[in-house]
Amino acid sequence: MPDPRPVLRRWAPVAVALVLFLPACGGSKEAQGTTSATTTGANGCSTVDQPKPAARKAAKPTSSLDPSKAYSVTMQTNCGSFTIDLAVKTAPATTASFVSLVRKGFYDNTIFHRIVPGFIIQGGDPTASGLGGPGYSTVDKPPPTARYTLGTVAMAKTQQEPDGTSGSQFFIVTAQDAQLPPQYAIIGEVKDGLDTVTKIGALGDPATEQPTEIVEIQKATVSTE
Repeated sequence: MPDPRPVLRRWAPVAVALVLFLPACGGSKEAQGTTSATTTGANGCSTVDQPKPAARKAAKPTSSLDPSKAYSVTMQTNCGSFTIDLAVKTAPATTASFVSLVRKGFYDNTIFHRIVPGFIIQGGDPTASGLGGPGYSTVDKPPPTARYTLGTVAMAKTQQEPDGTSGSQFFIVTAQDAQLPPQYAIIGEVKDGLDTVTKIGALGDPATEQPTEIVEIQKATVSTE
């Protein structure tokens, strides 16, 4: 079983060609340079071009989400869509950050840069390097009983950061039980489209943990009830 802790997220300077500063407030940002599908492979994923890496920054939200409402995030990819039901009450700071980033278009036209078959898929880094983030962090320490089972969505951190620290990078568990320690803030669970997540989870090289195909988050949207 690979140990994900040192590589789920790393903070480090990243040299990129474009720096995109996202607005601090307002609705969803229009997708930048959305790629168009050309062909559909045997796995059902459309072939897309690699989105141009960009170091995106955003302002840290100053308020939590309404705990009396149910929030979900739907991510449309070139392999299909999936919906995450957010754990607003147990991870208030992290879910508020996640929703804020979604509404600003932070995740649009980004890829799953790390895919470990039978373990996790990881995205949320617009630089596609595994080093990127929004320029701030939040903390929601998970309880000692936290488990990372199939469909769990949690936030990546470095080994040096306190438990529950989050930036923008997230991972979705594709194992029945990833057997991770309770160190990663859990923001929710995939309730719809788990078949899409499973499909994406097969598109990685176990040796390198790199995707074997480009899997792009083309658009992420927030819904409330």
